[in-house]
Amino acid sequence: MLGQRVITAVVLLSLVAALLQIPSPWPFLIFLSVTCALAAWEWSRLLWGRGTRIPQLMSVMLFVVTIVQAWLWTRLGSVDQRWLLWSTLISVFAWVVLVGGALLRAQTQVRQGALLWSLFAVTTLFATWACLAWLFLHQGAQFILTMLAVIWIADIVAYFAGRAFGRYKLAPRISPGKTIEGALAGVIGVVAWVIGTALYLPKSFGFELAQRWGLGVAALLAVLLAVFSICGDLFESLLKRRASMKDSSGLLPGHGGVYDRIDAVVAVVPLAYLLLGNLPW
Repeated sequence: MLGQRVITAVVLLSLVAALLQIPSPWPFLIFLSVTCALAAWEWSRLLWGRGTRIPQLMSVMLFVVTIVQAWLWTRLGSVDQRWLLWSTLISVFAWVVLVGGALLRAQTQVRQGALLWSLFAVTTLFATWACLAWLFLHQGAQFILTMLAVIWIADIVAYFAGRAFGRYKLAPRISPGKTIEGALAGVIGVVAWVIGTALYLPKSFGFELAQRWGLGVAALLAVLLAVFSICGDLFESLLKRRASMKDSSGLLPGHGGVYDRIDAVVAVVPLAYLLLGNLPW
């Protein structure tokens, strides 16, 4: 299982790295749109079940909207960002209030609020796509990779540290396999990554974060990003428990579905975008 998981991860990372190196932005933008569309389909299935066309409708709608927006951005170059900023703010606010409350209650046996959570899913998936697309078009491939590495490091370090040293459960009713020790190790890994790239890798996410806030504050913000990463992972686990499903789908061998792979990305990216100073005031 671990071997299959590693192979799939290597293939996905290689694909992302290759798409980012292509001179035209369209291959990566289309990849982002397909990823968000598939995640919307999986997320909606967790909320509504399989006996409805809502997952397909959400998926197609999100794909069409993101492709149209990508065309507008690449054709017009510079556009008014206010709508992007406000949608990102709404997404981050919902993660704090709605998701934070759901995780604290940890009601794994209650399946409720499908409409509300569907609206949240569309909003945060679109905000994630928009932030990644905009940053890719204006900051480049290295910036995107170093920002996404925040999530990958939090996940990988927490997984292996939890297996090696974990004793105390982080959220036993939601995800019994996650431990406090693993979560703390993931936070430390993210802080080390942000500080390291801030000091030694210009034009990286860590570098830009430190330029904006200073190295000390950037380290504290790295802790916040790591916490959001953990919450994104836990929230999907909560949805899967409510839906009595092990994975969001079986599209990725060893990993489950696309949403299983980007559950932390949709929590972290909108916040990271705002922390870079992209605010509507």
